[in-house]
Amino acid sequence: MIRRISGALGIAREGAGMALAVLIVGAILMIAGVHLLGVLVIIAGIAIGAFFRDPNRFPARTTGVVISGADGKVTDISDAPIPGASGPAYRRVAVFMSPLDVHVNRAPVAGTVIRVEHTAGEFRAAFHDEANQYNERTLTVFADARGRQFGMMQIAGYLARRIICTLRIHDKIEVGQRVGLIMFGSRVDHYFPLEFRVTVAIGDRVRAGESVIAEELIAENPSA
Repeated sequence: MIRRISGALGIAREGAGMALAVLIVGAILMIAGVHLLGVLVIIAGIAIGAFFRDPNRFPARTTGVVISGADGKVTDISDAPIPGASGPAYRRVAVFMSPLDVHVNRAPVAGTVIRVEHTAGEFRAAFHDEANQYNERTLTVFADARGRQFGMMQIAGYLARRIICTLRIHDKIEVGQRVGLIMFGSRVDHYFPLEFRVTVAIGDRVRAGESVIAEELIAENPSA
């Protein structure tokens, strides 16, 4: 039932039950004659539903690109290895989600899940670069059809207290597929091979499941 309601309203299933419960309490208070409190509770229920909104997204391109896994602002572009893995550096693009952004996360590439690792940690402000080392976080690593690895790290922020990742090892995923969410302000770091060129700049706004954040250099110039 919750799944049907969330789909009809465009709200993530994880938040639909919470919003519905608050709205029911508000309606009961209104019926009981406690109008002011009832209105405030109903407003709170609407706000919860708005936070967990889950609009449909469809990337215009799905091959030779990396799609943003989060809505928000690009706060860092750098080279770094995928955490916990030995090997060459990867390009990293960090996207900070404010409490006003859509918080449903989506797969940046198509492939197979080869690693899912949750790390307990602190709840520092997610826009600080060191948040990916100290904060509560979940790292998911994908392998594409050519065996190349891509990483997506969901990082809890100062207000966030719960990370949801729906993926398991060996899952097959498609570009833009819903893969989880982070409740309240938080961050997603994307890791991809250096053969991809970053197409965004620090300060740019991106949308999960739609915005291209990197393009494969070979795809861009096959004769190179």
